[in-house]
Amino acid sequence: MLVHQLIPESKSRQIGAPPRVLERSPGHYKEWIDACKGGKPAGPNFVDHAAHLAEVVLLGNIAIRTNQELLWDGDNLRFTNSDEANKLINPPYREGWSL
Repeated sequence: MLVHQLIPESKSRQIGAPPRVLERSPGHYKEWIDACKGGKPAGPNFVDHAAHLAEVVLLGNIAIRTNQELLWDGDNLRFTNSDEANKLINPPYREGWSL
């Protein structure tokens, strides 16, 4: 696969287009507005998809910063093998900033 193409092109012609099995979106904004008005949840809803994807990316950033192989305990939201990495999960706010 390269972006949205199967390489080589001869293989792509042999396999053909994939079947359309997923319901098509009416558009990002309409889907979001419909969900806000009590309709069915938007396809890319935060709880089912985006939160988990964001977690993976953020944990990867911490692994890069510490240059370590890290073991993540998702239930307790901490690394089991690195205090250094745990400090980066929720670092202290700079002077003058708070929530």
